[in-house]
Amino acid sequence: MQFSDRYLSVWVFLAMCIGSLSGYLFPNLSQFIGGLELSRINLPIAILIWGMIFPMMLSIDFKSIINLKYKIKGFSIVLFINWLIKPVSMAIIAASFLYFLYGNLIDPVLAKEYVSGMILLGIAPCTAMVFVWSNLAKGDPLFTLIQVAINDLILILAFPLLSKILLGFNSIDIPLDTVFGSVIIFILVPLFLAIFLKNKIYSEKRIKSILNKSKSYSLFFLILTVFLLFFVQSKSILQNPIHIILISIPLIIQTLFIFYLTAFSMKFFRQKYSISCPGSIIAASNFFELAVAVSITLFGINSGAALATIVGVLVEVPLMLYLVNISKSSKILFIK
Repeated sequence: MQFSDRYLSVWVFLAMCIGSLSGYLFPNLSQFIGGLELSRINLPIAILIWGMIFPMMLSIDFKSIINLKYKIKGFSIVLFINWLIKPVSMAIIAASFLYFLYGNLIDPVLAKEYVSGMILLGIAPCTAMVFVWSNLAKGDPLFTLIQVAINDLILILAFPLLSKILLGFNSIDIPLDTVFGSVIIFILVPLFLAIFLKNKIYSEKRIKSILNKSKSYSLFFLILTVFLLFFVQSKSILQNPIHIILISIPLIIQTLFIFYLTAFSMKFFRQKYSISCPGSIIAASNFFELAVAVSITLFGINSGAALATIVGVLVEVPLMLYLVNISKSSKILFIK
């Protein structure tokens, strides 16, 4: 089945609508598939994301790793914005909307839970989907891989500290199984398999042939992933339509703010598109699996915090697709 970039937004929108409706019509199946987890990572969704990630891993030129020293500025910009700017901006934007602008629309206790969930999203950068967006935007795959790996390492120490500071909890036990599980499933396994195929089995010509055919398959997996995300979250989506819209507005503003801040920072420091584009996407994205897991652990599965992190999942997919299209066409944001 062939999908063009030109109509990808349409297919994603249809997948969102059909997934939500299907989950409503088949709640037992939705609950069953949603419960197929390992270390709080949904296995069917993980398999589909893996199918999207692998072509990018296969396209990495591992010999170019010696040139990473010339990309230190790009790494530094993303890390600075991810860990010093993004958590604070998310807390400020969330509080401004939920406590003040929505003061008469949402119960104060529930608003506090929503803010907590949004903060958890803000302090959990990167997700496996970043590999997909970087690949669609034609970013540097090796830069994307290393940047995500660095963020995952920092996250282990920074997430509990930032949670304590911004949420006021005395202690938060980060679900390390979720972090390590994501690293293994979404980075190590496809990475080592790609290295093995490139060095032991297939010739360079054969690899190029596979990559040429893999684009349509990657987009097919993307659409299936969107469908499944909305299928398993349909209950939360359809039960809280107004609050979901209210929560999504500050989340969209936060994502756009971080993306454009990173993009213009990259341009100021003369970083090329292959670095600045995936760097901006990485900075703007969230490790929603971790945020959802922690919110459920701290507040409960039916809490406002859990719902806010789920809205983060729903907002991120179409918004990142939009930012990919902006990145590819913009002549102002990036140095091509």
